[in-house]
Amino acid sequence: MSVDLYTMVMVQNTTAGEVLIQNRTAKYPGWSFPGGKVDPFESFTNCAIREIKEETGLTISDLQLHGIAHWCNLETNDRYIVYLYKTHNYSGNLIHEFDKGQNFWYSINDLPNIPREKFSNGQFSYIHAYFGREFYEVFLPHKGDNIEIIYY
Repeated sequence: MSVDLYTMVMVQNTTAGEVLIQNRTAKYPGWSFPGGKVDPFESFTNCAIREIKEETGLTISDLQLHGIAHWCNLETNDRYIVYLYKTHNYSGNLIHEFDKGQNFWYSINDLPNIPREKFSNGQFSYIHAYFGREFYEVFLPHKGDNIEIIYY
């Protein structure tokens, strides 16, 4: 059994009513919020700040933890755990192209209407964590491509 830890951040431009989206072309292709893997001896918050800076060029602050998404491979018992943050405090200039895809702003009102197929594998389910109650858990047990989504 292995456990991989990740962070993901919904960066909001509250003035324009938009959120930052990545269209990933590398690992896990499709739309998602930016984020990445937690380094050894790194806090989750510091990982989120570092990954957003590396992938988008933006410096973020005042992160709020909105939930956890965790994948469990029912055949290997491997876990992939994602801490889901949200912020509207950022500065800097957005990098539109990066080595794993593109970054762009998207209307927050249109976000729930995006076809699930546009999102990276299962990440459409994370939206509930950002728009639901204060803290949300998304559990995604799976066998191969057969994914069950359970909300708590």
